[in-house]
Amino acid sequence: MAIGKYVAYYRVSTKKQGVSGLGLEAQQQAVQSFLDGGRWKLIAEVKEIESGKRNDRPALAHALALCRVHNATLLIAKLDRLARSVNFISNLMESGVEFVAVDLPQANRLTVHILAAVAEAEAAAISARTKAALAAAKRRGVKLGGDRGGVIARHARKGNQRSAAVRSANAQKRVTDLMPVLEAIRAEGSTSLRGIAKALNGRLIPAPRGGDWSPVQVRRVIAA
Repeated sequence: MAIGKYVAYYRVSTKKQGVSGLGLEAQQQAVQSFLDGGRWKLIAEVKEIESGKRNDRPALAHALALCRVHNATLLIAKLDRLARSVNFISNLMESGVEFVAVDLPQANRLTVHILAAVAEAEAAAISARTKAALAAAKRRGVKLGGDRGGVIARHARKGNQRSAAVRSANAQKRVTDLMPVLEAIRAEGSTSLRGIAKALNGRLIPAPRGGDWSPVQVRRVIAA
């Protein structure tokens, strides 16, 4: 049963498919079947005509921006509609957006973490081979120096710094995504912080930490 907010993303490979609807209609039906029943809200449906081999998809970027603005989940009909490359999936993970594939509902961000785990396992294997080589060198009498504890501590600090950087980058992405919305609200005549906050709440756009917007939160986003 679908619960929450979604942005549907449809992709067709050729302009001919885009015009004829070939493939697109099946994707839309799959999404509607998934959403049948439950408490859900479909924020938008985004269609893109693009090759699956390319990673620079403006429509998908727009869909991800909508997801960040509304704290929504990206919904696709088939897992291969996203991409066939690990690099693209990694970029999706860094976007901070949850996604669900209708044909494989369990293949959400957990799948992304599994792919990352595979890469991590390969890195661990390389590390093990390196350690084995160092041990062999030591047995041959090669002098090995260095504070291994210090190295581990430095790696831990770098990991924490990268994690903080990712969180900060995702927050900044959402601020960027919100700017067109704020401009539209101002164009409609709401120029005060309180008025903008009321308009954002009226559009059901959650505040940065969830809940309703306040004038203070609007000021922080504008100043970011």
